[in-house]
Amino acid sequence: MPARKKPLVVVTRKLPDGVETRMRELFDAQLNIDDKPMTQAELIAAAKSADVLVPTVTDRIDAHALSQFGDRLKLIANFGNGVDNIDVATALQRGITVTNTPGVLTEDTADMTMALILAVPRRLVEGSRVLTEDNEWGGWSPTWMLGHRIWGKRLGIIGMGRIGQAVARRARAFGLQVHYHNRRRVASQIEEDLNATYWESLDQMLARVDIVSINCPHTPATFHLLSARRLKLLRPEVFVVNTARGEVIDENALIRMIAANEIAGAGLDVFEHEPAVNPKLAKLARDGKVVLLPHMGSATVEGRIDMGEKVIINIKTFMDGHRPPDRVLPSML
Repeated sequence: MPARKKPLVVVTRKLPDGVETRMRELFDAQLNIDDKPMTQAELIAAAKSADVLVPTVTDRIDAHALSQFGDRLKLIANFGNGVDNIDVATALQRGITVTNTPGVLTEDTADMTMALILAVPRRLVEGSRVLTEDNEWGGWSPTWMLGHRIWGKRLGIIGMGRIGQAVARRARAFGLQVHYHNRRRVASQIEEDLNATYWESLDQMLARVDIVSINCPHTPATFHLLSARRLKLLRPEVFVVNTARGEVIDENALIRMIAANEIAGAGLDVFEHEPAVNPKLAKLARDGKVVLLPHMGSATVEGRIDMGEKVIINIKTFMDGHRPPDRVLPSML
């Protein structure tokens, strides 16, 4: 009996070698060895010939693109947890299943969040530049490069899912008092374990905390959740940290308020118009008021391999005629 034809799987970006090798073994995998981002036209052309598309956060798969994908494509196996780059509702209407890679990036993203919570108040990047940018260091001084203690401060977490809870666990070890706002209140046992205070009103929480950590997904409901109005609720000594999605913050309002010393500073791993970074943000970084990172929150070898393995499991399960374990539905967003 002849072997069943392997499904054509188009991968839009370079993945870890081990993941790509396994994909080649299991599927007719079309890889992006050069890691050059696809244009919208290239993405549409690739999807027309594929049974499965493996995109990343940099690939915008909106209703217009989906309308041109044709009838062959049956699965979009997103290499990433967030699916705000995909119009999931339109995909479902067109008979295309969407999956993601939840759970594997929790600890990595929480680590990066904690790193920024430390880096911004303690001025770590500024201090490092003194020694690496041909500046002459005059030695220790009692009043030089003073930052702020985080022990005893109040941390307000926006989004108490897997990542928010992982951030809370780390924050407790650093002596932070954990407060949170979430779409739904978490179980009482989780609150007790984290010693976390729930705020039904985001506005009320923002007015009372010292550090804000954004750990919620980007959805239509969370676009500019930290609007100009809400940012004005923060006290001037507050720091804002975002390792979720840039669109959750009104970036222009944040820039204006930091420049005017109405907010103490920010640590940002994501931006509203990625990969573009607002030049005014870059200037604030040079002035030591913000720390900017190029979307590195999930960038660990272990995390990327785990993501790839989830993608493979989702594809294999789907192609074997079963419901993939990480299917995403519009009602989940």
